[in-house]
Amino acid sequence: MSGKEWWRPEIFTRRRGALQIRSQAITATRTFFAERDFIEVETPCLQVSPGMEPHLKAFSTAFVDPYGEADQPLHLHTSPEFAMKKLLVAGVPRLYQMARVFRNSERSPTHHPEFTMLEWYRAGASLADLMTDTEDLVRACARRVGAPLLRRGETECDPFQPWRRLSVPEAFRDYAGIDLLATAPDPIRPDTALLAAEAGRIGISVSTSDRWDDIFFKIMLDRIEPHLGYGVPVILHSYPVSMAALSRPSPADPRLAERFEVYGCGVELANAFGELTDPVEQRKRFEADMALKYTLYGERYPVDEDFLAALDYGMPDSAGIALGFDRLVMLLAGVQTIDEVLWAPVTTGPRYDR
Repeated sequence: MSGKEWWRPEIFTRRRGALQIRSQAITATRTFFAERDFIEVETPCLQVSPGMEPHLKAFSTAFVDPYGEADQPLHLHTSPEFAMKKLLVAGVPRLYQMARVFRNSERSPTHHPEFTMLEWYRAGASLADLMTDTEDLVRACARRVGAPLLRRGETECDPFQPWRRLSVPEAFRDYAGIDLLATAPDPIRPDTALLAAEAGRIGISVSTSDRWDDIFFKIMLDRIEPHLGYGVPVILHSYPVSMAALSRPSPADPRLAERFEVYGCGVELANAFGELTDPVEQRKRFEADMALKYTLYGERYPVDEDFLAALDYGMPDSAGIALGFDRLVMLLAGVQTIDEVLWAPVTTGPRYDR
């Protein structure tokens, strides 16, 4: 079915039930955070830096100065993270946002170029606190919409049962038979050849151009993700420290990072960090990420110097999480594609209904 003329009543009516669930889930979300003394914030979509993840592509534009100064390049943010962390520095201890975010070159049954990201941050919180937040939020939304199970097609999981908590090294051991940390004798610079050999041993093809991270994700996609979030949701935690992104190293094991992801019915729902607050280390990671982005795609985004200045001023110890709200609604409504839970799709050509 084409995304064009989605407004025809006979087409739109097929989505009305899912959209009603979306509306109820939004109400449940705002109630959930209000009851826990969070404040809802709104930050600009237009930013100097859209986000520094190497594989994300941003929509770019420019601010035309009305007084004749040079145009200023700006980007639609891929996440409201930098601005929300500045609010932590400013003294807002508990905050959340239902943010519209933008990612170019993304369109699939679970991806859309413009979507809703639910992010929340807690000063003084731990990753365990965020795990509890996430479990309680999903259950609150499910109760509000009357969904006893999360579903996608023929798959389902029960959010009201205890969620499974699984570390990344455990997942590689259990589902791929690989000792992941043994392939990273230097945790910051893991050994590509060692992981490539392990991938080959279990029948996963790699190329000479693959980096350690590339092989990691090939194994994740082929052997691990097909097992995640069936029966009950899964919290996949303790990523290798080389994949820390904006998270801090684990005090319990410096080879690992304070990071987790949430899966339901095989769908990645959320990504959480024990937040890095060291501006020097953060700058190093940004520079490394942009060097990789330039190598892979021939482009780089500017560093948000104001964000680093805020870190230097002093961001409190905190934890934060980004949850794909549209994906959660998909599972609450039991539908297959993200377009089915959007009031109006971004029309870019054929829809992806597979």
